[in-house]
Amino acid sequence: MKALKSKIKKIIFNQLVPTGFYFKHSGFCPCCDQKVHFTARNNWLRDYFICSSCKSIPRERALMLTIEEYKTNWRDLKIFEISPCERGASLKLKNECKNYLASQFYPDKKLGCFYNGFRNENIENLTFENEEFDLIISQDVFEHLFNPEKAFKEIARILKKGGMHIFTVPLINKHNKTELWAIENRIGEPIFLFEPEWHGNPISSNGSPVTMHWGFDIVNIIRECSGLETYIKYINNLDFGIRAEYIEVLVTIKK
Repeated sequence: MKALKSKIKKIIFNQLVPTGFYFKHSGFCPCCDQKVHFTARNNWLRDYFICSSCKSIPRERALMLTIEEYKTNWRDLKIFEISPCERGASLKLKNECKNYLASQFYPDKKLGCFYNGFRNENIENLTFENEEFDLIISQDVFEHLFNPEKAFKEIARILKKGGMHIFTVPLINKHNKTELWAIENRIGEPIFLFEPEWHGNPISSNGSPVTMHWGFDIVNIIRECSGLETYIKYINNLDFGIRAEYIEVLVTIKK
């Protein structure tokens, strides 16, 4: 355990400490709608290619562009966002859509109640009625779920006809088959089937275990468990500050 913690600390240190890498590009941020500079001081652009104004990162900007493309009237829709960030696309949706609702999951609180400004929801067992929302958003959530198929079914249930789930998830396996990376023990802790992986700091309460290594076959998995069709959109446009690893945005449509 000590060796694992030491290794994890080293990885975190190497990610946070400047390496001499520097990249800057001027463009337009679709999250804050301003002309800005996008700057990275770490070669892992996915987390470190930052907008000078709103501090958004590439996947958030790719998500917002996709929402603008598929749901041009998003400001008038009923939107539900799962585990939002307090910046980027999440902040824009919150500030500009009057029927925006955000949730976090607090296991020790009653489901469906509000806590810390968020509705308490378990994505695998949502408390909403059928066909409540026009648009559901999630950002890098589905690689941390123990039962993602249940979550996809729940999303299909609460989407209105014509509604969409637009989301990001790192498709690190790409053309290889999706792999189950961790399962849940009886007290809710991860049992890793391969090398342990965490997003965030695993030594603190903010760390999230990686449970899935998704591939492009995620579209088949979603179809099989929910009946909904999913499309993978790839954006690579420096002028919008969108260039990074695992930058795909997925669009699931309830027809």
